[in-house]
Amino acid sequence: MLRKPIIAGNWKMNNTIAETEALVKDLIPLVADAKCDVVICTPYTDLAKAVELTKGTNIKVGAENVHWAEKGAFTGEISAKMLVELGVEYVIIGHSERRQYFGETDASVNMRTKAALAAGLIPIVCVGETLEQREKNRTKAVIRKQINGAFADIPEEDAKKIVVAYEPVWAIGTGKTATDEQAQETIKNIRGMIAHLYGRKFANRLRIQYGGSMNPKNVAGLMAQPDIDGGLIGGASLKAEDFSKVVKY
Repeated sequence: MLRKPIIAGNWKMNNTIAETEALVKDLIPLVADAKCDVVICTPYTDLAKAVELTKGTNIKVGAENVHWAEKGAFTGEISAKMLVELGVEYVIIGHSERRQYFGETDASVNMRTKAALAAGLIPIVCVGETLEQREKNRTKAVIRKQINGAFADIPEEDAKKIVVAYEPVWAIGTGKTATDEQAQETIKNIRGMIAHLYGRKFANRLRIQYGGSMNPKNVAGLMAQPDIDGGLIGGASLKAEDFSKVVKY
C-alpha cells in the first residue's frame, strides 16, 4: 500500500487520569490487530499515563498542541522537548478550535510545525473551511492559504513526516459530516496543492486524514475514497468500542 492509513483520536478537553486509564485499558485489546496506525491525542495531564499504558502496544500517543519556542515566558504553553521527554510521538497543530478560540494563525501553525519536526515529533496539521466559506465557494482558496502557510519554508525531507487533517469546521462536533464525495473532492484538491509545492510523487505519498464527525456509521464510505488515508476522530474516540470500530473499519 502506497500510504498506510492513520486513525487518530482527538480527546480535546476530556478525561481525567483515572478515566484515561480505564479507556486505554479497554482500547488496547480492541485495536491490537489494527491494520492502520493508531494514535490517541490526549490533554497534557493525561499524556504521561497514556504513554505508560501503551508501551509495548500498537497505540501511539499524541498531544493536542505544542509551542514554537524551546522554552521561555509563555505561560500555559508546552514545548516540543517537554513532549518528547514524556514519550509523545505525535502532535495536533492548527485545529480549528485553536484557530477559533485561541488566535492560531497560519504563521503560528507554521512555527509550531517546524518546532515539532525539529524535535522529532510527527505533526498532524489541520486545515478546513467554515460553513460560510463553503457556501461562498471559497473552500479551495481558504485551504490553499492554510496549506501554503503551514508548509512555508519546510524542506521536503521534513515535510514528508507531516500528516494533514482536513476538517471542515462546519462538521466538527455538529453531527454533520461531509458526504463521501465532498470529503474526497476536497482532499484530492489538497493533494494537488501539496503537489504544487513538492511535486506529484511526494503528494501521492503524503497521508491526508478526514476529520469531521467520522464515526462507526460513516467510516467505511469515507475510507473507501482513494485520497482519504484515515481520520482525526473527536467524539467517537472517547469510547473504546466506538473508536475501535473506526480503527477496524
